[in-house]
Amino acid sequence: MRPIQELIKEKPWLSWVLFFSTVIIVFLLGLFASSIVERRNESFTLQMVKPINDWEPRNEVWGENYPREYESYLKMADTTFASKYAGSATRDYLQSSPELIIMWAGYAFSKDYKAPRGHSYSIVDIRNTLRTGGNKVSPQPATCWSCKSPDVPRMMNKMGVENFYKAKWKDLGHEIVNPIGCQDCHDPKTMNLRITRPALMEAFKRQGKDIKDATHNEMRSLVCAQCHVEYYFKGDGKYLTFPWDKGMTVEKMEEYYDESNFKDWEHALSKAPMLKAQHPDFELYSMGVHADRGVSCADCHMPYKTEGGVKFTDHHIQSPLNNIENSCMVCHREKKEKLIQNVYERQDKVKELLREAEKTLAATHLEAKIAWDNKATEEEMKPALKLIRQAQWRWDWVAAANGVGFHAPVEALRVLGNSIQKAEQARKEIALVLVKHNVKYPVALPDYSTKEKAQKLIGLKMDELIADKKEFLKTTALEWDKKAEQRQGFLKKY
Repeated sequence: MRPIQELIKEKPWLSWVLFFSTVIIVFLLGLFASSIVERRNESFTLQMVKPINDWEPRNEVWGENYPREYESYLKMADTTFASKYAGSATRDYLQSSPELIIMWAGYAFSKDYKAPRGHSYSIVDIRNTLRTGGNKVSPQPATCWSCKSPDVPRMMNKMGVENFYKAKWKDLGHEIVNPIGCQDCHDPKTMNLRITRPALMEAFKRQGKDIKDATHNEMRSLVCAQCHVEYYFKGDGKYLTFPWDKGMTVEKMEEYYDESNFKDWEHALSKAPMLKAQHPDFELYSMGVHADRGVSCADCHMPYKTEGGVKFTDHHIQSPLNNIENSCMVCHREKKEKLIQNVYERQDKVKELLREAEKTLAATHLEAKIAWDNKATEEEMKPALKLIRQAQWRWDWVAAANGVGFHAPVEALRVLGNSIQKAEQARKEIALVLVKHNVKYPVALPDYSTKEKAQKLIGLKMDELIADKKEFLKTTALEWDKKAEQRQGFLKKY
């Protein structure tokens, strides 16, 4: 190879090419270095504008210090996204599955049960739902507020935890006014993730665990586990309790409830002592492959994003299916369409068994009612009622969790298969009782093919319930908001 000096002597213009190339490269490197320094300085810029009080419930106050997180948080007000089975759009589950009304006869869920729209609507939706009562229908205990607002830790600190639970839902409506937000999960001094609901810490303590030992990645799921879990109101004080003492599986929690002879309600048709699952998302997630691989709830539902060199958590908490690129595709290399197809394939299978269980359970309750009407005895019905309790608890454990079983599809399908089996066993037991009382089997069941027919069948007078709720909101909610504005300068948009 000839020396560069000889080439330059023969072609003098090469020296200019080298000169300008060097200038351009140095200039570009300078820009790159300047950009790195600028972005690094920006990432270290102190965000704190002003101190935040220990129990500050207003999300807009936090937003002044953390605008990126707050701006993404506000996007939860959008309810336009609907996946095949979930999303933020409103869905009336009683309309699409009237069997649920039969299954919840005698319980508030038979009146009103819609898909959750997201954290932005936690206050307005709990106020509006028929499940929280009205003027004529006795309202729920204050424990029902527990997961709905950052005002809850503030009031627990002010009143004491036990006194908070003992209060009436109606009596704290003027205090619990801010939707789920910043203070529910963050320490205002350090912004570290923290647990603000005592029930989770108490459940860990009873298992001999200290939640303070949790890693940051574990905390990215545990802050969700404060609320997205199965729980019940224990004793006359309605103390919020997680039934994890024996374990988190559907069988272990059932064993816990059975030992304490607990029931959420007695079914109005079958008279079975029923359990109502809440939303055991954390329990089901813990049995899935993502948890096994160390993937946190936030990794999928609140993935990291970067703006201006600053990495932060996206607080638009939503279905990963509406954010595939930043959630699923961080780990998975398949195309977006393929990933969505994979999710739907698993959900389709779970949904198929959910519907089969619902149809079987609704028929079982109605057949039990016919057996009672034909003078069946408690001793004769005892085996069937136990099976009904077990079957519906297993169905509800999957149905009440968000994600249509996707967090752990294998476990969800196992539990649903068990539910259907027990429901069919209950029908066999009831059939034996009916035949013993000279009732021809199979029996003719009434028509409950629509929401209206099913609610009428179980004796609900929906027009009266709706009118009572409207009157309750007309008087009470206005007074709540007025007091809230006077107390803390509450912004009307919330």
